[in-house]
Amino acid sequence: MKDPIVVKMTDSPQMDSDPEKISYAFEVELQDVYEEGESGIDPVYHAKARVLNSAFQEMGMGKYQWYLFVVTGFGWFSDNLWPVATTLILTPTVAEFGYNGPYIKLSWALGTLVGAAIWGIASDIWGRKWAFNITLFMTGLFATAAGGSNNAVALNAFVAVWSIGTGGNLPVDSAVFLEFIPASHQYLLTVLSIWWALGQLLGALVAWPLIANFSCSGTTPDTCPKSENMGWRYFMYSVGGFMLLLSFVRLFLFHLYESPRYLMSRGEDERAVEIIHKIAEYNGITSNLTVDHLKDAAEKARASHPDAKDLDTTAKAVVKRNLSRVNFSHVKPLFATKKLALSTTLLMIIWGLIGLAFPLYNGFVTVFFDQRGADFGDGSTYTTYRNLVILSVIGVPGAILAGWMVEIPKIGRNGTLAISTILTGVFLFCSTTARTSNAFLGWNAGYTFTSNVMYGVLYAVSPELFPTKDRGTGNTLVALSNRIFGIAAPIIALESNLTTSVPIWIAAALFVAAGVLAFLLPFDPRGKASL
Repeated sequence: MKDPIVVKMTDSPQMDSDPEKISYAFEVELQDVYEEGESGIDPVYHAKARVLNSAFQEMGMGKYQWYLFVVTGFGWFSDNLWPVATTLILTPTVAEFGYNGPYIKLSWALGTLVGAAIWGIASDIWGRKWAFNITLFMTGLFATAAGGSNNAVALNAFVAVWSIGTGGNLPVDSAVFLEFIPASHQYLLTVLSIWWALGQLLGALVAWPLIANFSCSGTTPDTCPKSENMGWRYFMYSVGGFMLLLSFVRLFLFHLYESPRYLMSRGEDERAVEIIHKIAEYNGITSNLTVDHLKDAAEKARASHPDAKDLDTTAKAVVKRNLSRVNFSHVKPLFATKKLALSTTLLMIIWGLIGLAFPLYNGFVTVFFDQRGADFGDGSTYTTYRNLVILSVIGVPGAILAGWMVEIPKIGRNGTLAISTILTGVFLFCSTTARTSNAFLGWNAGYTFTSNVMYGVLYAVSPELFPTKDRGTGNTLVALSNRIFGIAAPIIALESNLTTSVPIWIAAALFVAAGVLAFLLPFDPRGKASL
């Protein structure tokens, strides 16, 4: 990792030769993600964002930010736990209720689509704090309730509702984390994916003893009564209850302040400064930031850009904004210039391709392991869950490697994303050549490792490239693309023969295509401050 940037804020703003680069005196000046004229960002907002970036850099990575690393990590944890959970309960619930298995994945995909559509945009409109606290609680509540389902309709309904909460975790949580940390530590947004790997690991570890030991031996409702098939219910009560525990930690053991950058973007400069001082006090230091710093930066930006205006804070304007909040005002800035439009479009396509490829394979990985195990003479439940635990453990160091690779010069975020995504597809292609159970496990180990690197970078680079005032909306756009394409995965599974390698070949080709597109991303935020 690179050494932290040392910043010393002076009592008054400094103007350099570039009027758009209004900043404070640094020992090392922060460089923005966008070059001049590339962002389409309002110059007053841009100037104030640079001041807040400087304040966080002056503050450094303190106790509050490290606690935030933990509680935002719960969102990554949830994002991978619950698609894994639907995969793990697929076989025993199909046996008990007699429905077509891919429908549970379709319910999950539809729920996450709705969640991705509403939570990110809502966080841009009403703030990060309340969305951050609700999504995890909603997931845990309805996931626990799903354990009491008496038929397939009730089960799939609960899956869809808990997935609405899950779909909002990363669009909101990534924005929250990015808006509270100094630029020198933005690489930690990539390292947060270690929680994503831990979510899969917990799911596999809990399912192994419960589902493997408390599941019926039959494959139809007549041969699989509820009394002999309680394992998947015990599993849902366990992981659902654990998710509720994590939500209580967020609500009662950690106090999330509203994002200062979000407040600034809504014209609430005083509250933004107040919160920065509270965080500094929590970290045992003081901040030199004042409201005058923001006002001076705004005035100089207006002097350089006569058409620039601050937010109108009159009562009439507030009412008007409240009535017109739900619109496309946060979408247009993401396509303000050709280069920014290319960046946003490519991100949406990459997220979409991966959104189809990943659930097409991972959503049915237990089916593939069962089938390949039977083909190789080793299709026991023990072996299937043992392999899942092994793969889950392998994913953890992948997240750590991602955090290191994204800081390598000339590779950065884009190169790491491209290389890991292409390798993910290559390992999947190779898995179809396996002729033994151990060979199939080995190729999947490579796939799991590189896919965790891939997701670690993907979840980090997207919010880094969106400005704060539109970040929730930008995260929503890419998440929507991911979820819309993801809906196609169970539909393909319904029409395909899961006992063949066709779904694996499709998923592998999609990963390779997404990796190639990642090389074309025009911005790389390595070593630069997000806005």
